[in-house]
Amino acid sequence: MAIAAHAMAVATFPSSLLTSPLAIVIVVSLVIGLVMVVLFGYTSDQKAIGIAKDQLKAHLLAVRLYRDQIPVVMGSYGKILRGTGRYLKLAFMPLLYVIIPITLLMVQIDRYLGQTPLPTNAPFLLTVHLASQSSNVHAAEPSTGSDALNDVTLDLPPEITMTAPPVHIAAENEIVWRLAGAKDGKYEVKIAASGQTVEKAVCVGSDLPRISTVRLRGQFFNRMFSSAESALPDNSPIESISINYPDRNIDIAGYGMNWIWLFFILSMVAGFIFKELLGIKI
Repeated sequence: MAIAAHAMAVATFPSSLLTSPLAIVIVVSLVIGLVMVVLFGYTSDQKAIGIAKDQLKAHLLAVRLYRDQIPVVMGSYGKILRGTGRYLKLAFMPLLYVIIPITLLMVQIDRYLGQTPLPTNAPFLLTVHLASQSSNVHAAEPSTGSDALNDVTLDLPPEITMTAPPVHIAAENEIVWRLAGAKDGKYEVKIAASGQTVEKAVCVGSDLPRISTVRLRGQFFNRMFSSAESALPDNSPIESISINYPDRNIDIAGYGMNWIWLFFILSMVAGFIFKELLGIKI
């Protein structure tokens, strides 16, 4: 019996690592640290960067050795400024090649690690923001103010219940529902307004689902960084649908830390280690 329990624990250990936010961040940081260094090495002029860094070191050493000779020191400072500009020019494009794909990757990882799913039976808020009259001229049946808010209806799956009447905020053109999920899973709630129906994903439980805190109409760049769902129809009277998912903190020695800060620290440390191991100049 004990052997069977031990075997079960060993079998479930790899899968537990795959669902551990800390383990995921550590692995991703190590991989990204290596990729950053290798990509920088392949896209940069390593010989020119080495020369530029050696020249900077020489000018800094001259400042220390001849600090009592003002003309020499001032000349060295000028050379340091020129050398720094030369180094930045050499490093700019390689850094750009590194930063852009990593930023896009981080946006995707944040869909999984940025927020936690909604706890079961815990209340959460779903907020619908209606477009103003001036930006809603293409809606099928345009309406504004209290009439527009009163026209909005919510259709919930059986696993999600409404725990309080909706609150209308006319000044903000918003309507807020307080809801609760009774069972783990991913659900679709339907919001109808002006004869059109749109959906918003709701994740309840404790796994690592892909979470989208908001669904937007238009706003391509904002949607790229803040939403994991397709855009709302252009003619929809609804401008955004948002849910207040809890932020995820990763515990490090009893201190809660956002995964992005931990990722930056670990990937930088990994990058410096791989830089030395591979002999790549940065």
